[in-house]
Amino acid sequence: MNSEDLYSNIRRKKSYLCVGLDSALEKIPEHLKKYKNPVFEFNKQIIDTTAAYAVAYKPNLAFYEYRGSEGWKDLELTAGYIKTHYPEQFLIADAKRGDIGNTSAMYASTFFERMDFDAVTVAPYMGEDSVSPFLTYKDKYIIILTLTSNTGASDFQYFSSADGEYLFSEVIRKSKNWGNKDNIMYVVGATKASMLETIRKQIPDHFLLVPGIGAQGGNLEEVSRYGLNKQCGLLVNASRSIIFYSKESDFAEKAAQESQRIQLEMEKLLRESGLH
Repeated sequence: MNSEDLYSNIRRKKSYLCVGLDSALEKIPEHLKKYKNPVFEFNKQIIDTTAAYAVAYKPNLAFYEYRGSEGWKDLELTAGYIKTHYPEQFLIADAKRGDIGNTSAMYASTFFERMDFDAVTVAPYMGEDSVSPFLTYKDKYIIILTLTSNTGASDFQYFSSADGEYLFSEVIRKSKNWGNKDNIMYVVGATKASMLETIRKQIPDHFLLVPGIGAQGGNLEEVSRYGLNKQCGLLVNASRSIIFYSKESDFAEKAAQESQRIQLEMEKLLRESGLH
């Protein structure tokens, strides 16, 4: 999927909502566990009811890989279902991969060829050659971990150089030259919304993936105020607050209601920013 396809979907739906599929088997409603692939069934129902309000889905691979081959099968089924039934949706593998050479090339092949994801999250610590294999694919994105919301982010990301530049800013400065706005996005946590204004000065035209609204306490209005650019340029992710809004038989309906609530707020924010 290219950037114009993604922008078109954002304009059509008046939404920049990404639904995170952090679908732990232990947390899905009990009645679904009778299915052969219960997590896939859970995801399928979530997707069917929220697709009208979302423009992207982001399976977090940790919630699939820990279950071995069964979890991996659920991931493949989920990715295939989205690509077949909702091809307009932007599909992100939240894999946080970071390695070099042939290893990186195999990761890229896994997510971009075998399962046809549109984007994959990557850790830039090992430098350009750890992400360059991903950038050889047309109409695919890497999403670089830049400024995260966890407590440990201060251990490294705010390390300041002699000229006062934070390490996360140095990551942006170097990495934006590895590709361009049509194949590189950046992860910026919603609880770091005040830093978005600074980040936007460095990368005014790139997409930002912003996790952390909902269960993690990020504020959508604040994120949008500092993060929206002239075309939108945001994908704001909510996971647990949508998919586990209810753990009863009405879980999919409740997920749809919460997704619609967020979409309507996003529509209002887009209108106020002149992007309606």
